[in-house]
Amino acid sequence: MSELEKRIVSAFLVCLLCLSVVACAAKKDPMEKIKDWEFTVIAEDNVPEELLAMIEEKKAEPFKMTFQDQGFLYICVGYGTQETGGYSIAVNDLYETANALYVDTNLIGPGPEEKANTTPSYPYVVIKAEFTDKPVVFD
Repeated sequence: MSELEKRIVSAFLVCLLCLSVVACAAKKDPMEKIKDWEFTVIAEDNVPEELLAMIEEKKAEPFKMTFQDQGFLYICVGYGTQETGGYSIAVNDLYETANALYVDTNLIGPGPEEKANTTPSYPYVVIKAEFTDKPVVFD
């Protein structure tokens, strides 16, 4: 093989190596967090009336839903009928990936002093965030 042919083959191999490195770097995991999403947990009196009516219909059973209104996305998670009051809901995470918005919440039980209350409750949380057309995935 001539010196020129060796240089051409070497240059070709370097180009292939560079292309494979760039291709691997560009390939992103669709589940990988791109960024945390800013949000506000809103009180019942700040929930749009139409959404509040939908929650009222669904609250006896666990539910997960989204609602869009005036440039905002509302993410709702309900935990169905609970035997007592005193429950709260933690929003552990809300983040964006390449393909979706992921939300993670959990129900926190009542303290010992609240277990004496025998009135059923329907704990739910409404999260208000900037609108996105990405689907919401509930963890």
